[in-house]
Amino acid sequence: MSDYRRVLLEVKNLKKYFPLRHGFLGRGAGTVRAVDGVNLHILQGETLGLVGESGSGKTTAGRTILRAFNPTEGEIIFHLQDGPATDIAKLGSTELRAFRRHAQMIFQDPYSSLNPRMTVRDIIAEPLVAGGVAQGDEVDDRVREIARRCQLSLEHLRRYPHAFSGGQRQRIGIARALVVQPQFVVCDEPVSALDVSIQAQILNLLMDMQKEFGLTYLFVAHDLSVVEHVSDRVAVMYLGRLVEVAPTADLFYQPLHPYTEALMSAIPALDPDEVMKPVILEGEIPSPANPPSGCPFHPRCPYAQDVCKQDMPPLKEYKPGRFAACHFADQLSLKGALKS
Repeated sequence: MSDYRRVLLEVKNLKKYFPLRHGFLGRGAGTVRAVDGVNLHILQGETLGLVGESGSGKTTAGRTILRAFNPTEGEIIFHLQDGPATDIAKLGSTELRAFRRHAQMIFQDPYSSLNPRMTVRDIIAEPLVAGGVAQGDEVDDRVREIARRCQLSLEHLRRYPHAFSGGQRQRIGIARALVVQPQFVVCDEPVSALDVSIQAQILNLLMDMQKEFGLTYLFVAHDLSVVEHVSDRVAVMYLGRLVEVAPTADLFYQPLHPYTEALMSAIPALDPDEVMKPVILEGEIPSPANPPSGCPFHPRCPYAQDVCKQDMPPLKEYKPGRFAACHFADQLSLKGALKS
């Protein structure tokens, strides 16, 4: 990954807390720290994979970055090509609506993310019309062009979502996201609901569109083989925090954090004779409403020591471009995924 490309997105100390309510009157019963102090950057034209267990906060982080959720705290700074740096965490509703054309999302479920009462043409055209990006004949021209690039025919534009398979619906979702020509796209597990054979087609489409339009992706996923295939760098989340960020090959085969080691050990090798030795983590991921003291991973970490129970390790750069939140990242010798 070359460093000459400029930074498109900077996230600084991003937090998203949800209040817990109890009883009929909805009295406060605590706070869920879904995203708890995330710092990251994404370069123009790259794909940053974001991985972690269910409940780690990766989807909430992606949606908060796009202001689908209002952040509790932090900065979300976009360095757009056609304007000054913008902290969208501070934008009002009118300004945010105008900003939407620059940053879009592709959703996980191709069945529930499309309005069943709208034709495919109207679904794809909606961001253009709602954002005031185009009007009249230009709307139809742009809809037809992006549909063609997503391998949808003119006949498809007249139909409703129920007439399509999961893969075709996801193509519609991709066309809807890209019709406004955004610079940044959050892909929220875009292939997890699809058959394996269809996954490859959708991934190839996303990569082709990235090359053609110079797109920047935040690729949220739990399928590590998919993340390895599409990502330039990977960030690992655990309990609302980033625990490791590194170039893809480094993170997969030379992890610095024990949690990353456990994730990588569960990836099957292509060689059927290769013996897997997964790192078994005891217990479940703690509740984000009641996180443990010190390092959030220490109750499940096989390398934990007393300092891990008391002090929160910062996300620190141990090697060029390699960050980890572990007190012993420079001392442990961890195993990565099995190489084929």
